[in-house]
Amino acid sequence: MRPGLPLSAFAMFVFSATSALAAPDTEWPAYGRTPDEQRFSPLDQVNADNVGGLGLDWALDLPDATTLVSTPLMVDGVIYFSGDRAIVRAVDARTGKLLWVHDPQAWKHSPRGIAFGWSSNRGIAYEDGRIFVGATDGRVVALDARNGEVLWAARSFPVGERKAITGAPRAFDGKVFIGHGGAEFGTRGYLDAFDAETGERLWRFHTVPGDPANGFESPAMEMAASTWSGRWWAEGGGGTVWHAITYDPDLDLIYLGVGNGGPWNRELRSDGIGDNLFLCSIVAVRADTGEYVWHYQMNPGEEWDYKATMDIVLADLEIDGQVRKVLMQAPTNGFYYVIERETGKLLSAEKYARVNWAERIDLETGRPVENPAARLKPGERFEMWPSPWGAHNWQAMSFNPQTGLAYIPAMHMPATWLRGSELEGPPGHFRLGMIVEHPTDPNASKGSLLAWDPIRQEARWNVEYDAVWNGGTLTTAGNLVMHGTGAGQLLAYDARDGRRLWAFDAQRGISSPPITYEIDGQQRFAVLVGWGGLASFGTAAFSKHGWKFKAPGIRLLSFSLNGKARLPEVDTRRFSLAPVDTGSEPIDEASALRGLGLYHTIACATCHGLMAQSTGGAGPDLREAASTNDYRLFRSVVAEGALLPAGMPMFDELTESELRAIYAFLRQQTRAAVPSPGR
Repeated sequence: MRPGLPLSAFAMFVFSATSALAAPDTEWPAYGRTPDEQRFSPLDQVNADNVGGLGLDWALDLPDATTLVSTPLMVDGVIYFSGDRAIVRAVDARTGKLLWVHDPQAWKHSPRGIAFGWSSNRGIAYEDGRIFVGATDGRVVALDARNGEVLWAARSFPVGERKAITGAPRAFDGKVFIGHGGAEFGTRGYLDAFDAETGERLWRFHTVPGDPANGFESPAMEMAASTWSGRWWAEGGGGTVWHAITYDPDLDLIYLGVGNGGPWNRELRSDGIGDNLFLCSIVAVRADTGEYVWHYQMNPGEEWDYKATMDIVLADLEIDGQVRKVLMQAPTNGFYYVIERETGKLLSAEKYARVNWAERIDLETGRPVENPAARLKPGERFEMWPSPWGAHNWQAMSFNPQTGLAYIPAMHMPATWLRGSELEGPPGHFRLGMIVEHPTDPNASKGSLLAWDPIRQEARWNVEYDAVWNGGTLTTAGNLVMHGTGAGQLLAYDARDGRRLWAFDAQRGISSPPITYEIDGQQRFAVLVGWGGLASFGTAAFSKHGWKFKAPGIRLLSFSLNGKARLPEVDTRRFSLAPVDTGSEPIDEASALRGLGLYHTIACATCHGLMAQSTGGAGPDLREAASTNDYRLFRSVVAEGALLPAGMPMFDELTESELRAIYAFLRQQTRAAVPSPGR
């Protein structure tokens, strides 16, 4: 037992007090099913005793998709989901028939700006017959759920700003809430609220203060400005709200998870001093007005790409006879936080994974007791646990009020940090001011499904995976936890003890979380198969499963106890590499070295992999691309937008010399991939 948090042997778990907007048991109408985002379903027709009989109902192939990382919704017998490029699809949940498709064609609106979103989209929202999606180019679009027709489109930010929408909006009580990403590109974060019927913007809450000379938008920004130094506004500051947005209707509060600083190096953005509010914080604001209520900062003076943008789950926990309204989060920094959601008071925080950047969290001050080695000086190196990808990223965590456990898709991977200016870059490029080296040995990094007791702040059980980048979780009243893996399996576990009860070979990696619902009295499960997200950034830990970009096997799958279908086997071309023939023409090594830097600072690596070694996520392996052996074709794709409709941005700001440097680098890497005597 830890001081400050009394425990009872008879601690009870009470269903979250967000029942005012509780979803029908038979549907999945919101990102986390209900506003509390517990991802718990009260359905129990399929349970720990009979889940072994689960079978495939149908499979819908999606050959135009590249990655699927979103949470599907199921309303009135229709499954709705978004894929890459924010393309929304509606499917008959009974038969798997595709009903309609809406492509927001973000490339037409912002041919350069789509590069900031990596083609990724993590979900949609539904309310009163409308589907809401955030397009990469900054539009929030309302669609008629019946036919996919556009009802309205509103701009969260204008074309030309270094931002992108990749996350799922939330829609509650006649309002749509959305943030954006782009912290590393020199931007300033905020959350917007729109009228769900008209698209009118109702309010905006900034998460980082702007230039004091222009005045502050709110008292909260004036307060936050006292924690910054220098000319931070010139760097943007970061603090984007790109994922976590949870609504509490009883308290009329929105809880936003705020991201990392931009640039990462605090010396560059704030003269190396200050807490830099509201970076890496949970902030509570009034849902009706956007008025600041409270905040809790997990990493004061954040500079390791740690972020509080992971799922925020609400619950009412009875602890030692007292019901506490709490929110819970397992952010990237490796500590599991339990916070009183009315006041922002920290109740507990313990390590749920290996952590060496801090010894502990001081419960009196709420601040971490940092390892001094984590604050790097120029020339120093430090292997930090966890890496910037975190001990848990955006893949969904779930909470079961019956078992009292949270189910976390955890990651166990370090990174070595160096302070420098090598990746600063000009505006519009990655500007970090830090170097991060991820493990080159894929066996040094693992993933797991972790069952965590939020009252005792300890692991109840843990299942290890070879894959570090896996899918989100679902839990049910049938004592089940469902989880997809990067290795391509959909698995069911006993929520109480972690026993594996069922497995299905999906033939491709899974990043999305499963959902469950009931149709015609029959409980079903659905999951999107199409591994991706930032796994595409290309470290060996992510690439070891050999998935190929846009290879067959990207699908929507449905399961039930009556399912009798067989999944057609496809050739996913795993572990194959067919480099193009670059001939024998000499490569200018100096130009290729310059191209290496450009390739990484303009974020080519985000989709095509570090050192041009794709992991099969958002972009193809350029060592296999015809454009790598044809400069005119290369120029038409990269600088002239030949593949814009497919999601390839147009980098029209690159000079001829820069284009030829990147081309030389790609040819160099392609040749290095071809076995040859003496090479």
